[in-house]
Amino acid sequence: MRIGELAGRTGVSVRALRYYEEQHLLIPERSPSGQRRYGEEAVGRVRMVQELYAAGLPSKKILELLPCLATGQVIPELLKRLTTERDRIDQQIHDLSGTRDRLDALITTSRSALERGGHCRVPH
Repeated sequence: MRIGELAGRTGVSVRALRYYEEQHLLIPERSPSGQRRYGEEAVGRVRMVQELYAAGLPSKKILELLPCLATGQVIPELLKRLTTERDRIDQQIHDLSGTRDRLDALITTSRSALERGGHCRVPH
């Protein structure tokens, strides 16, 4: 498939796909005239790259993980990297949950103060 079709099927811009290529995250075949051609597997690869970016991984880290994700072959070093990234994401979730809880408390306090016509006291 051509780059425009891959973009349409994955919801990723052509510009982003070219960036993935620059970062060696996506490697197209080239037609005799030099046009990019992608196999069906590129759809899943682009979606995986998007998920890993959304999880906060930089392209260099994603590039390290893709061989395992593509082949399913795991080496101990790669398993350690995957575990480290998962633990980092777990910590982010924990931190964000704490922030959400503090915002919930502030919203409750503010709503109560507004209903009483008073001032909001910020909890510490």
